[in-house]
Amino acid sequence: MRSEATRDAYGRVLAELGKENPNIVVLDADLSVSTKTCIFAKAFPDRFFDMGIAEQDMIGTAAGLAAAGKIAFASTFAVFATGRAWDQIRMSVAYTRLNVKIAATHAGITTGEDGASHQANEDIAIMRALPNMTVVVPADALETEKVIRAAVAHYGPMYIRLSRPKVPVVTEGINYDFKIGQGAVLRDGRDATVIACGLMVGKALEAAALLERTGLSVRVVDLHTIKPLDQELIVRCAEETGAIVTAEEHSILGGLGGAVAETLVENAVVPMLRVGLHDVFGESGTPDELLAKYDLTPESIAAAVTAVVKRKK
Repeated sequence: MRSEATRDAYGRVLAELGKENPNIVVLDADLSVSTKTCIFAKAFPDRFFDMGIAEQDMIGTAAGLAAAGKIAFASTFAVFATGRAWDQIRMSVAYTRLNVKIAATHAGITTGEDGASHQANEDIAIMRALPNMTVVVPADALETEKVIRAAVAHYGPMYIRLSRPKVPVVTEGINYDFKIGQGAVLRDGRDATVIACGLMVGKALEAAALLERTGLSVRVVDLHTIKPLDQELIVRCAEETGAIVTAEEHSILGGLGGAVAETLVENAVVPMLRVGLHDVFGESGTPDELLAKYDLTPESIAAAVTAVVKRKK
């Protein structure tokens, strides 16, 4: 199975789309080599704007370009995009429903050695709370390509969460039509459902394979869109399998797990557990070391599934 970072796929497909659509403009906050917008900058220097270390200014300028009819992609690290520029996103982008796509890279703890100051583990919660904001977390590079193409076609504010390290391309060879707001069942099962996003989709598939050896049949859902949430799919999985586990490289507070829990408590109450960061900051370390320390592994997901299945009536 090949591996590629979602940020690499973002940079590549953005440049491809730049050839197709002259209305696409790209802004960055002095991190274009890391966010991979440098590929677009090289191909279309007249449509690329390096705003320097000034995220608030970048978002305000992106909003102005969108108001002038452009499709504006604004990129920086997720911790800076959602932290430093939150007020500008809220008032200049979400409130006005402008066509700005905030494609933020280096999300989650897999930013690694940069440590807690550069690890965004709250960004999904922050963005999904904003009215008019679409929030998407692609599972791998192939899905990222589909997300960016869909973002260009979709009018309105969007937060796209991308990561730093290479991850397995787990959606390759799986036949499904990517649609914003519609999750995908990547593996069927009858005993429980794991609902995951981002790089945790691959971990969920590994966990399902581990559990199959113990006799458990586990469904795996790639819930790439956190908002608008595919509530119909969540409820159907709860009714059909009777137990839910969520898995995300994010705090369990307010992210994917929170969104799924909100849906279930109102529509189909079943045993549920959340795999994610438990209200803590990250620390410096390699991505693999940090994923292991904070229990974001296939084994951790498998343990959660085993525990939640025991609670089924």
